[in-house]
Amino acid sequence: MATLLPFHGLLPTAEKAAQVAAVPYDVVNSEEAAVLAEGNPLSFLRVSKPEIELDAGIDLYSEEVYAKARENFARLCAEAPLTLDEGNHLYVYALTMNGRTQVGILGAASAEDYQNEIIKKHERTRQAKEDDRTRHVMELRSHTGPVFLTYKDSEEINTKVADLVANEAPLFDFTAVDGITHKLWRVDEELSAQLATAFDAIDYFYIADGHHRAAAAARSAVEGKKQNPNHTGDEDYNFFLAVVFPASHLHIMSYNRVVKDLNGLTKDELFAKIGEKFTIDANGVKEPSKYGNVCVYIDKQWYEISPNFSVENESVIEQLDAMILQRNVLAPFLGIDDPRTSDRIDFIGGIRGTAELEKLVDSGKFEIAFSMSPCTIELLMAVADNNEIMPPKSTWFEPKLRDGLVCHNF
Repeated sequence: MATLLPFHGLLPTAEKAAQVAAVPYDVVNSEEAAVLAEGNPLSFLRVSKPEIELDAGIDLYSEEVYAKARENFARLCAEAPLTLDEGNHLYVYALTMNGRTQVGILGAASAEDYQNEIIKKHERTRQAKEDDRTRHVMELRSHTGPVFLTYKDSEEINTKVADLVANEAPLFDFTAVDGITHKLWRVDEELSAQLATAFDAIDYFYIADGHHRAAAAARSAVEGKKQNPNHTGDEDYNFFLAVVFPASHLHIMSYNRVVKDLNGLTKDELFAKIGEKFTIDANGVKEPSKYGNVCVYIDKQWYEISPNFSVENESVIEQLDAMILQRNVLAPFLGIDDPRTSDRIDFIGGIRGTAELEKLVDSGKFEIAFSMSPCTIELLMAVADNNEIMPPKSTWFEPKLRDGLVCHNF
């Protein structure tokens, strides 16, 4: 059974919530973070991306960066201010984007559940990024960015949450500069306990987004145990910040690819090879007409390629369009054997649209782009249930949760 517990949340005041809340650290680079935080001393990006206040080009994993994160977190706690709730609470978090709302429950998930595969994964983590987030968490003694989890719908939980949202005013209610509306409700202790009990009937959580945060949380739990000779398992360091959404609420966008060169081939030579496995249609379509197809942009022209083979009887992982492209185009023809380590490929979130793919290719920075279909939540869960690993950058979830709205100290 899955665990989601009430805890003493660390929150900004309602008046300052919009200023404090920030996009996740891993969806913007340092330059973009600096622009977003400019003129706002309360932006949580000053904690999650503290290098924006240091010399340009500084090593992002240097002692100075972590010291600045710790300093800025202490300052933010004092100046925003951020204060601990007296009681143990769950929180309901609703995000609205383009008229569509998804509602989840924010609480303390279990590091033991992560280690025991009750919280299921579908991505590998990178050691450097995992090390960085673990260090960040331990320096702050706080989980400040929630892990984005999902689960198979529970009518009981959905009903309780819908009743609260319909009948109570939110604690926070603001629209960010990107047009996404964020609302947060503090759940009273009685209902928090009822919801926590209801999650006992949920078999598994699935990581939608935040594999590195989850891995760092598990490592910080191990470190906390080492530092505590009187460890019991109930300490706050054994839990981490998460928002769990019912699967029916989620929206997955495509995660597209751009490649810098054609691996020594001409366009005609590449298309001849692709044509051995796919039907190529110069129809100008920018997004695939069905799952498994891929759209290709090169020389200012869009093509749609359709597999001439079936993967219906293959494993779930082989049915993913990202894997179809990797196995049948990127690796054999373009020489991208490991997309995790190759510097010739880049990944573009679907939120940026196909216009971004055209821009990158037309600029000459990349030679070719591939537009993919979004993965379904059912496929994601099936991959995790089979203990398989998706190709890197297979899913892009929108809208993104905000850091700093609620923190989990330990």
